Amino acid sequence: MKYYNSNTIIYLDGRFEKAIDSSTDLYGQSLHYGYAAFEGIRAYKTHNGNRIFKAAAHFDRLERSCQLANIPFPWDKDELIKETYKLLTLNKLKDAYIRPLVFCHPNMKLNGPTGVSILICAWDWDAYSGNKLLKLTISDYERPNPKSTPMEAKLCGNYVNSILATTAANIKGYDEALLLDMHGFVAEASGANIFIEKDGKLYTPSAGNILPGITRATVKELCTVLDIECIEKKLTVEDLKNADGAFLCGTATEIAGIASIDDIVFRNLWRESLGYTIQRAYKNLVLEKVNYEVII
Repeated sequence: MKYYNSNTIIYLDGRFEKAIDSSTDLYGQSLHYGYAAFEGIRAYKTHNGNRIFKAAAHFDRLERSCQLANIPFPWDKDELIKETYKLLTLNKLKDAYIRPLVFCHPNMKLNGPTGVSILICAWDWDAYSGNKLLKLTISDYERPNPKSTPMEAKLCGNYVNSILATTAANIKGYDEALLLDMHGFVAEASGANIFIEKDGKLYTPSAGNILPGITRATVKELCTVLDIECIEKKLTVEDLKNADGAFLCGTATEIAGIASIDDIVFRNLWRESLGYTIQRAYKNLVLEKVNYEVII
């Protein structure tokens, strides 16, 4: 997939320019060490016009990721949101995926950055996993020890772990990898959080060894509105085996149903599951067909 063409505009350090004309220094810390922070955000075409879903929450998390990694964040977030809307207009995008990236200037030492830049780009991108029910495998890779890297931060270097897990899963014929934490509890997929259904309730791994996603928080809010009991707890592989159903959630993924995890085939039909109810409610929310946010 090509993410830009000769007319694509990006936002870089306070100015708009063509992506094809942009460049970066090959001695940057972000390129050499993965020392950078990013966000994934979606914009939707609604009956009220173009809308960036939970823009403030995403830019708040970008700032928080930088703080946790000792990366300066000298920008006004409200201004960045305004510039992001302008970026969508310049690129004539309605339904779009948006990628802000804070990256570090040249520095070959393993210490704090000498300076930072911010890039915002956007492109047409359907749901990351498509619309099919997914086949997952429990990965041989584990989520990093939270004492080794801040798990709450969306840092570029952390995603090497995700790439390794996803690639290994794909080679074995699976759509996605499910990673455990260092204690053997269920953590998350390579780029999405997981919920499982059991006896009319939803369960999701508690925070600590996961990236607590913004979409995950939205699912919990929808559960409150829809009167679905949602419980955060440490989940085991045995919990997966005994589950009635499961789904992934994330900004790129949105809500994606899971058909199976290794030899575990979930007994509930997707269209009769709580996951399907959440999927429809989420789509209505982001498209502003139903204003759940008045309630939540």
